Amino acid sequence: MQKNKKLFLILFVIFMLIVLYIGYDISSRTTFPGSKGNLKERISTEVESSK
Repeated sequence: MQKNKKLFLILFVIFMLIVLYIGYDISSRTTFPGSKGNLKERISTEVESSK
């Protein structure tokens, strides 16, 4: 039974490392939605400020 626990623990650690890597990869390729303003609002404020 001890051998099965070690095998499960090793597989769990490998699985978690893969999941964390995929999560990091996805998060590094995308931007947080709150970091960008609404596109229409940015265009309208730029047009008004240039007048």
